Amino acid sequence: MTLEDFKKNFNDQITPELTLFFEINDELGFENYSQGFGLYEDDKSGISSWSEDQDFLDKLMPFAQANGSGSMYVLWNNEQNKSLNELPVVVFGDEGGYHVIAKNIFEFMQLLTFDQEISVDHEEAYFYKDEDYEESENFPEYITWLKENFNLDPIEDTESIIADAQETYKADFDKWVSQFYSED
Repeated sequence: MTLEDFKKNFNDQITPELTLFFEINDELGFENYSQGFGLYEDDKSGISSWSEDQDFLDKLMPFAQANGSGSMYVLWNNEQNKSLNELPVVVFGDEGGYHVIAKNIFEFMQLLTFDQEISVDHEEAYFYKDEDYEESENFPEYITWLKENFNLDPIEDTESIIADAQETYKADFDKWVSQFYSED
């Protein structure tokens, strides 16, 4: 995937920060710095399984694999005239469930420092690390990159970022998405 391919996820626009994110992903490798994660080029075929309504598709920008089973990370354009960096990040589960998990791309990049793939069901999205955890091969390089480029530290607590994002955006997102899809 080229940067031009990746830009298509965002309607051929991209920020310098997302460009840096693409470059480190390209350098470190898919799933090699945070388990189950990797940026990709998306044609909206996955998200269209939730709704084919153009108003739905136009506001969601899938950009990354969330886990090994097909869940995806998506930027939600909630029409607040924000830059791509400031848009909420939502995870759509491969078996159902959708949840706002970060208020912006920077919080999202910090979630990746937990180095585990996300679990998604209808009720919640969460990260879990068991006693058999093994650090991803290029995890230390990602941590260094994140600190050098954005002055962000790794985290051990993912729950507070997710809870804060939920408190800020859950009601609005649930109301918006209910126009197009219902899990009932």
